[in-house]
Amino acid sequence: MVNQEISRLFGLIADALEFKGENRFRVLAYRRGSEAVADLDEDVSVLVAEARLTEVPGIGKGLAADIAEYLSRNRMSAYETALAGVPRTLLELKGVSGLGPKRLALLHRELAITDLAGLERAIEEDRVAGVPGFGPKLVESLRRGVQRYVQSRERMTLGEALRLSRRVLDRLGREVDTRRAVFAGSLRRCRETCGDLDLLIPSRKGGEVVAALTRLDMVERVLAAGETKGSVLVDDGRQIDLRVVPADSLGAALCYFTGSKEHNVRLREIAKKRGLKINEYGVFRGEERVAGKTEKEVYAALDLPWIPPEMRENRGEIEAARDGTLPEALRFRQLRGDLHVHTSWSNGRDPVQDTVRAAAERGHRYLALTDHAASALHARGLTPERWMARAAEIERARREIPGVRVLHGLEVDIDQDGGIDLFPEAAARAEWIVAGVHAGFRNEVTARMLRAMDRPEVDAIVHPTGRLVDRRAGYEGFDLDAVLEKAARTGVCLELNADPDRLDLSAEEARRAAARGVRVLVSSGAHGASDLDRLELGAALARRGWLTRDNVVNTAPLRSLRRKR
Repeated sequence: MVNQEISRLFGLIADALEFKGENRFRVLAYRRGSEAVADLDEDVSVLVAEARLTEVPGIGKGLAADIAEYLSRNRMSAYETALAGVPRTLLELKGVSGLGPKRLALLHRELAITDLAGLERAIEEDRVAGVPGFGPKLVESLRRGVQRYVQSRERMTLGEALRLSRRVLDRLGREVDTRRAVFAGSLRRCRETCGDLDLLIPSRKGGEVVAALTRLDMVERVLAAGETKGSVLVDDGRQIDLRVVPADSLGAALCYFTGSKEHNVRLREIAKKRGLKINEYGVFRGEERVAGKTEKEVYAALDLPWIPPEMRENRGEIEAARDGTLPEALRFRQLRGDLHVHTSWSNGRDPVQDTVRAAAERGHRYLALTDHAASALHARGLTPERWMARAAEIERARREIPGVRVLHGLEVDIDQDGGIDLFPEAAARAEWIVAGVHAGFRNEVTARMLRAMDRPEVDAIVHPTGRLVDRRAGYEGFDLDAVLEKAARTGVCLELNADPDRLDLSAEEARRAAARGVRVLVSSGAHGASDLDRLELGAALARRGWLTRDNVVNTAPLRSLRRKR
């Protein structure tokens, strides 16, 4: 989290300096520094403690001093100086498509705009059209951008929603029985962003359950509290809507509150044609309830097989289910292992033994330890000597921890020319090699990736598009279709990385990959033993992308895992 905060502060400094019209090279330095810190796979405090911070490309002595000051004093003088005299609410409008610091400065100077409300009024009153450089097309684009910006502020990323849901269940579970509690809505469908969180709990003691929610110390405001429904605000306005339902209506309630809205509309249309009515309480023929206890009952009443919640987006799933062509979506237990995992030999938190033991406890049959290679200075990448030392630890883990086969793996950088930093010792012994772009995101990334995929040593391309959910769109000018075509031809896997801040490939992109015959690697991208649990989320995202076990490489036994050299 400290990396994200420092990256955010550097970005705001750059915005404020550009707003003030200061030296563009200084603006660029903070902009690059923000990107460099955001891209780190290691906690910045570790780099400071080990005096390795200035080894990170984009972090010079000045920015390193800013970071050290923030870590020691929880403040940054450069930030305070840069933001002096700049309305913070104004800089937040940089999130509106089409508005950068220079245009914001112009609107501030010409129309005294300082916040979102002022911008909305100026657009509605047609005053923005009178500002030099703001023609009709730009004004209309701003109008649409403001609408999207308002909508985005009302939603949280999937990672944020997962963390919040776990906290709610942990706190609430100390007061009432939450063993059958389920979060529905966008969260259950694994959408990349979520609005309000919908929590369903089967119980006969609705009033007690609702009261327990309202008493949680994380609750900022109670919106409603009844015998079966409750709504509260937590964590800066995040809304939790609780429904307490009878056990024999749980399936119907799950269908109803999971959605999507469009999927539910289709279900109601099918029910109506059969003389049925469907709602959150069940499926009814007249006054008789014919289904509702389980979701399978609900779908069966409509002559449909159960449809996984991640697929319920009205993207053809109902037609496929009706026609018998709905693919048998990937199940978590079909994943045999994890093939993108880091240890403390590079930028992971835990040593080899602890990581392997955690994998064995989770039932993994194989595990590839893919610590970074030497060129990843920010991640304390492996030199040939450290590779050999780690290899000795892996061999010891193989002897001492039964049940899981540990692979000598490596994550190599794709350089500016499409080369990879693969040293002879690793080339001779590595059993699984993944490659990724970690720098130069604006420099011909597609061509570099295509060249790297020609290397017979490369088994998979990790975080292929380079996006970070709600923070970075991805590599500039990236041509995913070209990469998919190459992957299908060469047999190189493309990763679906289940780190909630990455989700790269996205589920939709994974579906495109599978349609082209590309092998997809579902991985945790773990940087600690506890991160191995992300693999279950990866399976859910694969289902959202309509992937089956045949599309996913790590459902295969180890002997058939690697592509032919």
